[in-house]
Amino acid sequence: MKGKSDQGQAARVSRRQARRDALFILYQLEISTSSLDELFAGIRSEAGHEPDEFTRDEVAGVVAARKALDGAIDAASTDWPARRLGPLEKNILRIAVYEILNRADIPPEVSINEAVALAKRFCSSEAGSLTNGILGRIIRGAGKNE
Repeated sequence: MKGKSDQGQAARVSRRQARRDALFILYQLEISTSSLDELFAGIRSEAGHEPDEFTRDEVAGVVAARKALDGAIDAASTDWPARRLGPLEKNILRIAVYEILNRADIPPEVSINEAVALAKRFCSSEAGSLTNGILGRIIRGAGKNE
């Protein structure tokens, strides 16, 4: 034994998985009448792990700033304002924009890469390009393009 418990490692999820969990919670929040408590419980039962602090922080931050995040998306994309995006694409962008504007502990490039990967995996290759373009404009507008 090296001092680490198997239980502690089993409960830990990567930030990539935590973002995916946050995306599914935000998506379901938008398309269903389920409460956040019910959606967090769904992660426990379906994914087999407790939603971690990162997931909870991402969901809470996006929910609290939804209008401002949609405004930033609209300002960065006149052709595809938030209201025209599908719920998955919209919430992928909301998570990334939330991180870019509010999470100094996450480099903007990481937020973009994760968002593009989620869009390509769960939406389409075109959604990946759209996501990359919108987030690039947001970063340039926020002065974070270094």
